[in-house]
Amino acid sequence: MRIAAACAAQGADHHVIRLAGVADPALADAPGDDCAIGEAGKIIRILKQENCDAAVFAGIVQRPDFSALKADWRGAALLPKIITAAARGDGAILSVLVETLESEGLIVIGVEEAVQELTVRPGAFGARTPEEANFADMRKAAEIVHALGPFDVGQGAVVANGLVLAIEAAEGTDAMLDRCAALHNGVSQGGVLVKRPKPGQELRIDLPVIGAETVRRAARAGLAGVAVEAGVALIIDAEEVAALADEVGLFVYGFTAQEVAPR
Repeated sequence: MRIAAACAAQGADHHVIRLAGVADPALADAPGDDCAIGEAGKIIRILKQENCDAAVFAGIVQRPDFSALKADWRGAALLPKIITAAARGDGAILSVLVETLESEGLIVIGVEEAVQELTVRPGAFGARTPEEANFADMRKAAEIVHALGPFDVGQGAVVANGLVLAIEAAEGTDAMLDRCAALHNGVSQGGVLVKRPKPGQELRIDLPVIGAETVRRAARAGLAGVAVEAGVALIIDAEEVAALADEVGLFVYGFTAQEVAPR
């Protein structure tokens, strides 16, 4: 919704492809069309009819049940390639989708190019900043995400006082933080949630994202803070995130690659 609003504010022509069953209801009034996830041919045809020259991927789409997927002819032709990519992870699936759009002459751009204020900047969001012990946890968590990158596991990890509490997998960040909350039983355990892109990740799509809900769940899990890599991650409603972080007593921090480099 923020991308469509930003385009409208800039007077830029835009057309929204709303994926059936997963699109934000707020997009109902935006100029666009409703398409099923398997209708690749229809999607490409619409984008060309609307004279679109660039495409932006946004939102959360769960991996579909390929055996039950209803596809048009283009989607059906693409399906074997997607299924093969699925064995390597969701990142490989997204790369196939990018390649498909690019083969049709579309430029795939990142969300941060369309809405620059969503990009995480370096430094603290709010009054609190990490202490040295927090930086030690951040470095370990960042190294874990980096090391697991070839396996396409996830973009997040939680480390508290050197102890690995959780690694993000298919369940996503929210569910991972809920697992951490179940571990501490209301007793503050410190620790940091770190989110960063996986090595080799296609940075135009599926960047790490945090928002107010991330902070709320981190607080329930008794964490000291949330850290996300600056310049290659997104933050939704930064002012709200900063205010909430101050309210619940957490830090939210945009770190640089140098800050989490192994020592």
